[in-house]
Amino acid sequence: MSELLSMKNITKRYGNGVLANEDASFSLREGEIHAIAGENGAGKSTLMKILFGAEQPTEGTIELRGKPVKLTSPKVATSLGIGMVYQHFMLVDELPVYLNVFLGVEKRKGLLLDKQAMIEETRALCQKYDMPVDPLAQCGDLPVGLRQKVEILKVLARGAKIIILDEPTAVLTPQETEQLFKQLRILRDANHTIVIITHKLKEMKKLCDRITIMRQGKTMGVVNVCDVTEQQISELMVGGTVRLKVDKADVTPGEVVAEMKTVTVPGTGKPKLDSVSLTARAGEILCLAGVEGNGQQQAIECLTGQIAYQGSVTVLGEEVRGKSIRKIRDLGMAHIPEDRMTMGTDQKASLHENLISVDFDRNTKLGFLKDKALKARSEKQLRDFLVKGERQTPISMLSGGNMQKVVVARELTKGAKLIIANQPTRGVDVGAIAFIHEKLVELRDQGCGIVLVSADMSEVFSLADRIIVFHEGHIAAEITDVANCSEQQLGRYMLGIDKMERMEAVQ
Repeated sequence: MSELLSMKNITKRYGNGVLANEDASFSLREGEIHAIAGENGAGKSTLMKILFGAEQPTEGTIELRGKPVKLTSPKVATSLGIGMVYQHFMLVDELPVYLNVFLGVEKRKGLLLDKQAMIEETRALCQKYDMPVDPLAQCGDLPVGLRQKVEILKVLARGAKIIILDEPTAVLTPQETEQLFKQLRILRDANHTIVIITHKLKEMKKLCDRITIMRQGKTMGVVNVCDVTEQQISELMVGGTVRLKVDKADVTPGEVVAEMKTVTVPGTGKPKLDSVSLTARAGEILCLAGVEGNGQQQAIECLTGQIAYQGSVTVLGEEVRGKSIRKIRDLGMAHIPEDRMTMGTDQKASLHENLISVDFDRNTKLGFLKDKALKARSEKQLRDFLVKGERQTPISMLSGGNMQKVVVARELTKGAKLIIANQPTRGVDVGAIAFIHEKLVELRDQGCGIVLVSADMSEVFSLADRIIVFHEGHIAAEITDVANCSEQQLGRYMLGIDKMERMEAVQ
C-alpha cells in the first residue's frame, strides 16, 4: 500500500505552556485501518484534531498524497476528504436521518430544499456500505448503534476518504461492534482509509492493520498488528508491564446496601423503568448491563436521588425519596457519574478543588479548611491514580481520560459503603483501567457494595459477580454464573433476543 498521508515533527504547545505533542509523527497507507493508542494525555486526540483541522500545530508539516497541506479548519480538512466521527455524537435528535446526514450541506432545487434527492442519496449510501438506516427515521428515536451509523454517513456524504473515529465502540454491544467492524472493512475495501482512537486491545488485534503508539506527546513507534500480542501492545503504551486481568476471590455477599422495589419511572409513551426490582449487597459487584437507553441509566438516577419514581428505593437502609443528593451521599454512598464534564467535575475549578469538593465539612476546624491535610491528600490521590497534572492545574486543561481519573480518585477514596460506578473507565488508558479494576475489587473485598454500569464487555466480565440486564425498561435477565456466560449470550439478552426467568429479586 502506498503512503497516503504523513504528519512530520508535529509539536503542539498551548498558550499556557502545556505541551500536548512534541515532535510527533504519523503516517497512513491508502486503504488501511490504523489504530492510534497510548495513555491518557499521550497526545492522541490532539494529533487527530490537528489532522481534522480543529487544532493548529505549533510546528511540523502535513502532506497529503505527497503534497504539503495546511489544515486550517475542519472545513478545509473536509474539502480534502478528511472526516471525523467524535465519541459524543453531534446529531439533531428532532430531525430525520437524511437531514442530519446533509446538515450544513443541504441539496437544493432553486431556493427550496431538495428533500427527495437527499433521501435517495442517503438510501444509496446505506446500501453501498451495508448500513441499514431508514432515511426518514427521527434521529432521537434511533438506538445508539444506528446513531453512530448516521455520523459515519455524514462524513461519507461530504466525500471523506480518510475517516477518523474516536472510541467508536465505547457504547456498543458485542453484536453492534461486530456489525461496525464489518462496515469498516467494507469501507476499507472501497478504498477508504480508517483511523481509530481506541483503548481496547482486543479490537486493535481483531480489526486493525497497524498501530501507532504514543506516549507523553511523542510517537513511540508503529507496529504491524500481526507481529504483536495484546500484552506487548499494552506494555508499549505504558512503558512497562500491565496486568490485563484482575484477580478476584470468590464473592461472599453480605447485607443489602441498595434496593429497588417495583420501581417505575414514567416516560413519553412507555415507562423508562417498568416495575423494576433489584438488590445490591455488600461485598459484591453488581453490573447493570444493557444497550444505552434501556433503563439502566434511570436505575442509577433513582439510586442517586436524581429523578422522581414510583415504588421504593432504599440506600443503606433509608428511603431515597425526599432526600437531597448530598444527604444520600452522606449515608455512605460514592458516585462516579457517566458524564464527567457536567456532573463529575467543576470545569472552572482546579484538580485540588475538584478532589476535595465532597469533603469540605469533614475537613474544617472552626470554619477553616485544613489546608495542609487536604493538600497532602489530593497530592496522594494524583500520584496513586496517575493523573497527569499538578494540584493547581485547572481541570479543564486535562484530557478526558485524566479528568476521569480525578473523578474516580475522589470517589474511590472517600470510604463509602456503596459505590455507584457508571462507566468508571470510559476514555482511560489500559494502565489506568487495570488500576481502577484492582481498586474496585479491593473495595469489594473490604465489604463495599458496588453497582457498576459499563458498556465495555471485557470490563463487565472481568469485574461482575452478578449481572442484571435491562431491555426496554424491564429486566431481561439476571446472570449469577458470570463465568459461564459468553459475551455473545449477554449481547442477546441486551438486544432482547433472549430472555431469562429471574429468581426472586427482593429478599
